[in-house]
Amino acid sequence: MPLNHISQPPHSAGEPYKGLRARIDPDQIPSPIDSIEADKETWESQMYMTLPGNNPPLSTTDFVAFDQGNSNPKLMRVTTWNLPNSAHLARECDIPLAVIVQPFADLDPREEPIPLVDCGLDGPARCAQCRAYINPWCVWTAGGSRWTCNLCSHETEVSQEYFSNLDANFMRLDHVNRPELNKGTVDFIVEGEDYWAPPPLPKLTPTYISTEPPPTTPRKPQPLNYLFALDVSIQAVESGFLQSVCSTILDILYGGTTADGSTFDSCFPQGCRLGILTFDRTLDFYNLSANLPQANQLVVADLEEIFVPLRDGLFVDPWESRTVVENLISSIPERNSGTVVRESCLGGALVAGLASLAGRGGHIVVFQCTMPRVGPGGLESLTNEGQVYGTDQERTLFLPRNQTWRDIAEECADEGIGVSMFLGMAKSIDIGSIGVVPSTTGGELFFHPRYNASRDQIVLTSQLRRLITRTTAFGCVMRIRCSQGLRVSKYYGNFQERPPTDLGLGVFDADKAVSALIEHSRTLNERQYAYLQCAVLYTTADGQRRVRTCNLALQVASLAGNVFRYADMDAVVCHLARDSISSLLSRRMAQIREDLTDKCSSILLGYRRNCAAATSPSQLIIPEAFRAFPLYTLAITKSKPLKGRNVSADVRNYYVHKILSMSVRSTMQHLYPRLLALHDLEQNIALPDAATGHVSFPSLMRDSYMYMHGHGIYLIDNEEFVIFWVGSSVSPQLLGDLFGVDDILALDPNMTELPVLNTRLSIQVQYILAHRYSQRGRVPRMLIARQNMDGMEIEFSDMLVEDRNNGAMSYLDHLCLIHKQINVALTSGGSVSGGPSLRGSPW
Repeated sequence: MPLNHISQPPHSAGEPYKGLRARIDPDQIPSPIDSIEADKETWESQMYMTLPGNNPPLSTTDFVAFDQGNSNPKLMRVTTWNLPNSAHLARECDIPLAVIVQPFADLDPREEPIPLVDCGLDGPARCAQCRAYINPWCVWTAGGSRWTCNLCSHETEVSQEYFSNLDANFMRLDHVNRPELNKGTVDFIVEGEDYWAPPPLPKLTPTYISTEPPPTTPRKPQPLNYLFALDVSIQAVESGFLQSVCSTILDILYGGTTADGSTFDSCFPQGCRLGILTFDRTLDFYNLSANLPQANQLVVADLEEIFVPLRDGLFVDPWESRTVVENLISSIPERNSGTVVRESCLGGALVAGLASLAGRGGHIVVFQCTMPRVGPGGLESLTNEGQVYGTDQERTLFLPRNQTWRDIAEECADEGIGVSMFLGMAKSIDIGSIGVVPSTTGGELFFHPRYNASRDQIVLTSQLRRLITRTTAFGCVMRIRCSQGLRVSKYYGNFQERPPTDLGLGVFDADKAVSALIEHSRTLNERQYAYLQCAVLYTTADGQRRVRTCNLALQVASLAGNVFRYADMDAVVCHLARDSISSLLSRRMAQIREDLTDKCSSILLGYRRNCAAATSPSQLIIPEAFRAFPLYTLAITKSKPLKGRNVSADVRNYYVHKILSMSVRSTMQHLYPRLLALHDLEQNIALPDAATGHVSFPSLMRDSYMYMHGHGIYLIDNEEFVIFWVGSSVSPQLLGDLFGVDDILALDPNMTELPVLNTRLSIQVQYILAHRYSQRGRVPRMLIARQNMDGMEIEFSDMLVEDRNNGAMSYLDHLCLIHKQINVALTSGGSVSGGPSLRGSPW
């Protein structure tokens, strides 16, 4: 180890390497940082053109794309941009064929907005056979009166209204003026009733009581309704969670003033309506009509037969009813300040929300503090959690313990209702059970264990603001179509699967991605493109029904070298993370971790056999596209859902929910956190250029104690936490410039925001943090970890995935293991995972 570098602390325990080590130089092992920085240097200064034939920028790069008929890689990525032409070649390469779609992702302000196309009451042109939407890769025939679908090759008649003559190149004369014919991603306005959401199938035993008969006609689109459901039990009151939530909701609805005197505006979407529900052992509805002097409270105490006691005044425009809404939300903490009720009926609140929004769709945002022990889906404490790890009962930790939660989730998804939950509990809350509701409806979980207002309110406010302001669609139905020779075999993400091919999502927002595994149904023609089309039918927040289509044309390869050359490691890692975490419902964690290593070795073995067969078996050869792949597979095994050692079931289930819906970029940055040495920042880095105003950000460093010094200050960011690690021998000058103190003992470990100081280092770090916050749209939790002093150093050391920690090997040892697996497979002629020789091997 180099001199002056610090050693890994003893508390970050991992798995030691067993057996003989391969001769691998620690300084020569592939670094993900080299690839990330080189890609940024290439693509942050030039535009990426989306026509087939190019490798796109990495997901971690802030690139600008120009849509030439293929969707922006921010919206759609595949595991290889040259698809193997046959199932046999796909097996030889062992690269999983998958597509990750994030259809509502935020685009760079420099990029063109998604074009909006109004095709009238008849809607967009669609294939008469496979129902695919018109797109740039369709072919026009018969003088423009017919078009051939690029997915199924069927010819469809062009309607009279949509007809246009062709030019000499067989392109329509109006091609340039038709975004759907030259852009890979398009929004179609669909006004016909055929595109409205159909009524759900009637239930044999209704979930709630309603005096109105079940609807039999399609649901007319209308603006998004938000229902805020607040737990008012004693835990929510005493922890300050209820007070924080109420003040945050008021700020979002009507704006406010910050501590320094500056003002901020309301961010609640115009045209959306709001409802309030509070609950403990009973359900409290409120009439918020503008003509009332104050809100009328209506109590439903019977949790066996839940009904909505009012319709008029339940959902209102927050500006029209401002006085009533403001007075109610301001008074809720005081009204419940003397409560002694410890129970809460979360299941009842969700059923009440379902009953309130049935027939119109919407978004239920729940703020919950205790395990729901009463009402529908009532749960008891889990007493044997620690005893099931490593047994066949392990999978039960990731399944609902009461079928009611799954039933509520499916009914909400059928009604076009999304559910998001803010959890501020002090004890276990069984996310494995209640989390199935946001996971099935496309909502989100926000996790604030042992909620402390002084520490967590900044983060909660930022999260709720992001939830309200990001692009959000509701009442969604999604389908991915493939061209002939390909088919979707499995979907991954947070949604309701509707046989045979559709996915239902109550809400679908800018931060969520869905992925699909693709397989061959026949051999592809390498002289033609293969095509993918994702279509999402949805309602906008202002009540307009639309279809967003994302299209990809992909080259087909008959040589393994081209498949590997155009492989997309970011997409492969994202797919493997989702596939592994999905397996928790059926397999033990130890098996999943072992299989991840095997899959990594199999891909590298596929490259050796098909592209580098002449090299010596004892030499470790890694393809350029997968330089850091062994490290990322190791990072997946070290992620919270899969890691060894003690992690509570709530924490595991929270991260299962998060990772299954994360974008490719967020997944990569979560698995391999961004580490930065703040004490080594150059003079002009992270400061606006005087002439252009452009800000250049510093290079990252590798995630290992091996590259750190005891006199330094480091910043690490894994999308969930931002941690400042302060070395024990740090200089007083550094401390003063960044934190405003001159002694490490005077540094407050509970600090939640950096002080704003008039020093160069402080201004640089503020710019870095502001840039990262703007990228993700919210503020992560900030922590301080002083070397050998603060407990948060454990969390910090666990993020250094190249070290031996999280119950797993170091990167170097993991690379030795993979090298040995490949070496044995090459010399024995077998496969990595197929032979007993490897399973019983000493390493």
